[in-house]
Amino acid sequence: MGIKRFIEWIGLKEKLHAKNYAAPHVREGEIWWASIGENVGAEINGKSGLFTRPVIIFKKLDRGFYFTISVTSKLKTGTWYVSFRQRGKTMAAYLSQARSIDYRRLYSKLGELDAEDFKRLKLGFEKLYL
Repeated sequence: MGIKRFIEWIGLKEKLHAKNYAAPHVREGEIWWASIGENVGAEINGKSGLFTRPVIIFKKLDRGFYFTISVTSKLKTGTWYVSFRQRGKTMAAYLSQARSIDYRRLYSKLGELDAEDFKRLKLGFEKLYL
């Protein structure tokens, strides 16, 4: 297990919290880079100095608040994953790493799931959680 960067993450988290701008226009099914942080145990971490990872906007909960599902580029199979193609690469939505986030964690839009992939994501989520 590598060294955790909690102190770095806390510093960035303070900066994210202090941001004061309007929430970006997002739609369900879009993929965004988001600062998800340095997390505990089996929770998925962000990478780089911004602690980012792609996330799928699964559901808009409120203005500037979204339910997201983290994405991994590692090939994974099982009930916790739904694979899809984006920009010529196979990726997987990591269903067990779903979480709500504030808009200030979002950095930039990476892409969008096509209608069929988003439908499969919803079905996978429903089978796992409902």
